[in-house]
Amino acid sequence: MSRPPARPAPGSDAFAYPVGLRLAGRRVVVLGGGQVAQRRLPALLAAGARVTLVSPSATPSVEAMADAGELTWERRPYAEGDLEGAWYAVVATRDPAANAAASAEAERRRVWCVRSDDASAATAWTPATGRSEGVTVAVLTGSDPRRSAAVRDAVVEGLRDGTLSAPHHRTRTPGVALVGGGPGDPDLITVRGRRLLAEADVVIADRLGPRDLLDELPPHVEVIDAAKIPYGRAMAQQAINDALIRHARAGKAVVRLKGGDPFVFGRGMEEAEALARAGVACTVVPGVTSAIGVPAVAGIPVTHRGVAHEFTVVSGHVAPDDERSLVDWPALARLRGTLVLLMAVERIGAIAETLVREGRDPATPVAIVQEGTTSAQRRVDATLATAAAAVEREGVRPPAVIVVGEVAARSPG
Repeated sequence: MSRPPARPAPGSDAFAYPVGLRLAGRRVVVLGGGQVAQRRLPALLAAGARVTLVSPSATPSVEAMADAGELTWERRPYAEGDLEGAWYAVVATRDPAANAAASAEAERRRVWCVRSDDASAATAWTPATGRSEGVTVAVLTGSDPRRSAAVRDAVVEGLRDGTLSAPHHRTRTPGVALVGGGPGDPDLITVRGRRLLAEADVVIADRLGPRDLLDELPPHVEVIDAAKIPYGRAMAQQAINDALIRHARAGKAVVRLKGGDPFVFGRGMEEAEALARAGVACTVVPGVTSAIGVPAVAGIPVTHRGVAHEFTVVSGHVAPDDERSLVDWPALARLRGTLVLLMAVERIGAIAETLVREGRDPATPVAIVQEGTTSAQRRVDATLATAAAAVEREGVRPPAVIVVGEVAARSPG
């Protein structure tokens, strides 16, 4: 004859049954207004509980909650009967006798009760909790709260940065996320961008995006190289727009992974407008633009007290004398602040010549940072007078960020 499995004794640390309490509109009593209450009250209030605080005193933060009408504060010690009608109780006074009496009352009234001074005498434990994107993580490790917190932090951080994949299934809606991937280093993508990437069905990636992140995607994710979309260079953007719309309409979660920020010379608005015309939901996730991120990693501040009070970001993809240029180069030459040039390696000679001709000092410092934030990063220093020769001599190739101004001569060292 087999015996039933042994069960833990009441009050044992061996096992706790996890459950989520729905406390909205229900009475919760908190005994004690100190640091424990200050930590526990926000979550109870966020759950919609009707909280009664019983304590002769309270911390300033707890008192502010009472003054704001978020809870009812009875300014006195615990008394027998305080737990009548309660669904849940937090016992956290400085009086061990009061805590024991309240715990005994909770036992008689069958009120789930946590105790800050003696977890073994409680009928419930407060888990280490964290939240990310609508998910509540609750961790219990018996009588080891530090381990609970460590596990909680690891799980929440994984959910936030996308390293722990927990895709939506019931609530996820098809659409496109225009994600700024940052200047190249995969660690510089935003938390939200990385999370959306982990949940994608289709990723349409730019050549300058954080390519290392693509290797982390599950095998079922379709990765499309935007640099190799067919129909030729002139039709590339239209082909990208068509691909975004086609996959989203097929019910897929699509991420358009870009380098830098989608709206800083990233054609993000063109894609957002195309999606809007097609009736496709679009989310824009900003990214660290290379115009700021690359100089920073190279030790160059785009602004600095007493040196530069403004910075201007300019596209150099067309020369100053090109009729397609929308840049007021004479006005830029008159500015005293920092000039950040993107896509300007091939035209730095014409740009430097124009700036000098329009009044900028030819001795103005220039820093060219190639492959910024990546393992291949290198920096070439010059002046407006020597920038073109330096680029030619050093064999600088795109992508590179060019910084013009006195800040280019600064260095933290």
